[in-house]
Parts: sequence; C-alpha cells; structure tokens
Amino acid sequence: MMNHLLALGDFSKEALRGLIDRALALKAERRQGVRHQQLAGRTICLLFEKPSTRTRVSFEAAMYSLGGQVIFMSAKESQLGRGEPLKDTARVLSRYVDAIVVRTFGQEVVEELARYATVPVINALTDLHHPCQVLSDLMTVLECKGTLEKARTVWIGDGNNMANSWIEAASVFGFPLSLACPEPFEPNTTILERARSRSPLPIEVLRDPAEAIRGAEVINVDVWASMGQEAEQEERLAVFRDYQLDATLLAKADPKAIVLHCLPAHRGEEISEDVLEGPQSVVFDQAENKMHIHAAILEQFITGSLVQQG
Repeated sequence: MMNHLLALGDFSKEALRGLIDRALALKAERRQGVRHQQLAGRTICLLFEKPSTRTRVSFEAAMYSLGGQVIFMSAKESQLGRGEPLKDTARVLSRYVDAIVVRTFGQEVVEELARYATVPVINALTDLHHPCQVLSDLMTVLECKGTLEKARTVWIGDGNNMANSWIEAASVFGFPLSLACPEPFEPNTTILERARSRSPLPIEVLRDPAEAIRGAEVINVDVWASMGQEAEQEERLAVFRDYQLDATLLAKADPKAIVLHCLPAHRGEEISEDVLEGPQSVVFDQAENKMHIHAAILEQFITGSLVQQG
C-alpha cells in the first residue's frame, strides 16, 4: 500500500521515531562532509498554494542534498488554481515525479491527491495539520532533552494546525501536553478527543497560560493569525494579548526549558524579543532541522524504506 504523510496520527511511534533518528544521522553526516546520492535520478514536485520561505527552501535543499531534482509550482502556475479536478492532477503528476509535496489550505486537498496519486503525497502544511514541521520540532526536543516521552510540553496561543499536530504527537509518543488557548480558539475537537483516547498521559486544554506553563520543559508558540486569517489580525491581537511568551511567563517554566517557534515570529506579539533571542530559545536550530527531517522523509517515502505504519 502506498505511504503518504498526511497527519502524524496515521503513524506508529516506531515509524515516526525512525524518521527522526534518520534525520539525526543525516544531519551528523552532512556536518562530516558526507555526500549522498540515494535519490539521484528522482524528482519531486513542490505544489504550493500557500507561500513559503523555510518550507520551500528546506525541501529543495533536502532533495538536492540526496542527489535528486525539484520542480516547484505555485497555484497560479498549476491547474489547481484553474479548477482542474484534483484526481486528474494527482494521476498526471504521478507519471512525472516520484513524490508530491503539497502546501495548501484544506486538508481535503492532500487527502484527495493521496487517494489518486501513485507516488507519495507529503503534507507540507494545511489549515488542519503541519506534520513535517512538528517532526522537526520533535527532533529538536530530542537533541536538547534526550527524550521525547518524558518532557512536559506546553502550547501557548491559537489552537491551529501546529497545535493539532502537537496533540497527535503527544498521543503517539506519550508525553504530557498542556495547551493554553482562549475560547473559541481551541484545537480541533475531533483530533483532540481521538488523541486523548490513544494517549497514556493527559492532554489538557486550559485558559490560563501561567497555569499551563508551570514546570514545562518544552514551550511552543506560534503566530496569532496564520496565513488566510489576516482579516482577523486586530481581533486576534485583542484576544491573545495575555498569551505572549515574555520573560515573566517564561520564568514560571522549568529553568532548563527550551522555547520553540516555527517562524516567522512576530516579535512583541506571541513572543517577546528578549525571549526569542534569549539563551533558552532554540528556534534557529529548529529551523535548520526542517531540512534534515525533510531529507529523511523524502528518502524514506520515495525509497519505500519507512517502517510499518501504525
């Protein structure tokens, strides 16, 4: 059966840990000057309806580092923006490339592409999930903390696609997760309840960020208004005003806590300048790790060497 990466909850702990371990190995080898060619002669298509800096460059750099080639297409350059059925796009691109990496709005887009594609479809972001990003975040946690199962983790802010993928990660790896989200900006209810039924440890949604962050070892924040929500910017600034991760709030966490942000950051909104640039911030290590986890994903999915899904 064809493997696609649409959401973290589709995979076992062993499969996801295998991807992270492979990314760590590729990172170490890259720093040693090892050159890879396992995807030589292979091509991926980046099909992006949403603009990107880090996701695009990290996927391209990852593919090139493995000896492969990249075709990039924005919505205006493809038939996605002109009404061609997704099933036709999936079947045609499957004849040209070895994987389709999609960054779009609706989760139904990647699911429809995956239904008809005969090559792997990789979700590089939808409004519901951001699995590749959270895998790079987990890689960063493992580097810093030496474990994924024990680090008490907190999410502060909007219950967006990142929050949803962190919820699924918590259920797969079994680490405790607290989310501080104002009403009505909570995570997806279906994802939350499914994850809770699977998780051995609590996944709780709170209102008070100070309560959520107390003793936390891993702290996650993200922008308050994601792409496509620009019209809600002023409203969200008012709602989330008390959810900024600043030095006062950070002081309530574990003294050795690390701070994650998937970038771009709005300094002075979801995170203060001194915290983002401070000694507990690992956001630029996290950003680098996108390239390494994307290399592992492309290698494992294209070659078919991913361990069995859960």
